[in-house]
Amino acid sequence: MHLGQLTPAATKPATRTDSRMRPRSLAVAGGIVVAVLVAGMAVAGVGPLLQGLVDGLRLGLVIALAAIGLSLIFSTTGLVNFAHGSLVTFGAVMALYLNTMDGGPRLNLYLAALIAVCLGGIVAGFAEVAIFGPMRRANLPHLSLLVATIGLDMFGRNAILYFVGSRPRPFLAYQVQERIQIGGLSVAPRDLVMMALAVAALVGVAVMLQLTTLGRAVRAVADNGPLAEASGISTRFVYIAVWVIGGALAALGGIFHGMSEQVSWNGGFLLLLLMFAAVIVGGIGSAYGAMAGGILIGVVTQVSTLFLPSQLKNAVAMLVLILALLLRPQGLFGRKVRVG
Repeated sequence: MHLGQLTPAATKPATRTDSRMRPRSLAVAGGIVVAVLVAGMAVAGVGPLLQGLVDGLRLGLVIALAAIGLSLIFSTTGLVNFAHGSLVTFGAVMALYLNTMDGGPRLNLYLAALIAVCLGGIVAGFAEVAIFGPMRRANLPHLSLLVATIGLDMFGRNAILYFVGSRPRPFLAYQVQERIQIGGLSVAPRDLVMMALAVAALVGVAVMLQLTTLGRAVRAVADNGPLAEASGISTRFVYIAVWVIGGALAALGGIFHGMSEQVSWNGGFLLLLLMFAAVIVGGIGSAYGAMAGGILIGVVTQVSTLFLPSQLKNAVAMLVLILALLLRPQGLFGRKVRVG
């Protein structure tokens, strides 16, 4: 396997956008955000608006972490992974079990989170090796793989429900904290740590994609799989790698979401809608688009609760999705593709 032997054509990133389209992408994203911010400030005032921005950034970073895996898997394999929400829940539940639950080893949360992230990557890699890889090599229709992800998600959610139960559970040691007052903002220490770690993870993914041999291989396969394989890249290895990376990031996002909210058996499934919105708004198949789309969706969703009932915040995310697609169908960071 010679991942370093890439032709110039094969190394062209699938996520690269035409520089002439970037101003329009920024205008679309900026217009949506500004409209929501103006509405939030008009109804609630500056103080609540700033608090909503901080809370939205926290949610957006969680969505971005979880959505990267969806984007990487789609860009390399062409598969829309509906089981990704179960990976988010799995990470949160495993960390909770290792850290808090009766019968668990009661590990330090950082160690429990590290083990849960590794387990999330292993489970996702196993799914590719044992299920989707063989199905792909058997030349089964793409719809069959799609249905398999739905079945795997149903199995995962119900297995977690069976073993954990339906009662939401918090990370007890981090649930009640004295909040830090910064100006008019109120932030829990755990949220600051979570956001810092999430930013570090996103930067790490960007560095990996741009500067490492594996990252160049992933971008080459995303751009042109057959050409990348002809250049000496093992597409099978890349498929496994993106599943492992995506599963680990989904587990990390689930842990952060569980720390800021609570851990429930269907928490990842409820977050899945926002993940898909982030991927589509950012540009399907673009890892950087998933990052930007996640933060955009998180901020808009959270700020919208200042002037709308919180039960409608997912509907706001879908409205943003529709508007973004009407104005820029390929997404903020996607490329125009000629069909036909």
